[in-house]
Amino acid sequence: MKVHTVTGGAGLRLHVREWGREDAPSILFIHGWSQNHLCWKNQYESTLAEDFRLVALDLRGHGMSDAPLEAEYYNEPQLWADDIAAVIDQLNLGKPVLVGWSYAGFIICDYLRAHGTAHVAGINFVGAATTLNKAALGTLIGPGFLDHVIGATSDDLPGNIAAIRNFVRACTYSQLPSEIFETAICWNMAVPAKVRAVLLAREIDSDDVLTALAVPVLVTHGQEDTVVLPAMGRHLLALCPGATASWYAATGHAPFLENPGRFNNELYRFAHHGDLRSI
Repeated sequence: MKVHTVTGGAGLRLHVREWGREDAPSILFIHGWSQNHLCWKNQYESTLAEDFRLVALDLRGHGMSDAPLEAEYYNEPQLWADDIAAVIDQLNLGKPVLVGWSYAGFIICDYLRAHGTAHVAGINFVGAATTLNKAALGTLIGPGFLDHVIGATSDDLPGNIAAIRNFVRACTYSQLPSEIFETAICWNMAVPAKVRAVLLAREIDSDDVLTALAVPVLVTHGQEDTVVLPAMGRHLLALCPGATASWYAATGHAPFLENPGRFNNELYRFAHHGDLRSI
């Protein structure tokens, strides 16, 4: 494992880790709201590392990356786009497959709008959100998120802890093993409540980006996802030309945690063959 510090948009320092073969095709993992690189443990400690260069960053405001509290560091799409571009460029990733979970759907679309697909081999949207506005609340974004967001963005520590515990529990259909669940609460709590709040202040419509996509796309979504509803996955599939769907039965918002064997196998085939028919 190697640790990198990448200079992202507006000069923020981003914490990035990599595993696997440096000379192999790269996969860039982008986590969701209030998470960090640790959520991909079942991927970077798997056999994927034998055939790929696996890279995972902590987004601005998360994990071990810089986390200023001012809203201007989070409300400009260009900053998110430049963060992803910086990781690809400064680590010489070539044309990685982008794997984006949840809020990372917004960030991938920010990147595509600003920088295009010249440095993208394919995209795996995982329980990904691409629309954020009032109309999306309750129709595309569900109670697994909405029921906990007020507590999770409050500075009241007891309420914050309770909300994060309930949010992490809502992310999966079945209860995670205690060690994973406890660690997930820890990495969520590492994100300041103010940062969680400002991430939700944006209004986002990525439909124009998705309809223009001309790279391979895999949409991975749990059928029991109550955080980003299956309706969001169907919306994404309807917009993306040639996208392939992989629906997970009895699975919530985190297929890569709930069924890592299947997830890793599908990602391997998607990234290795570049042929969606192999899924």
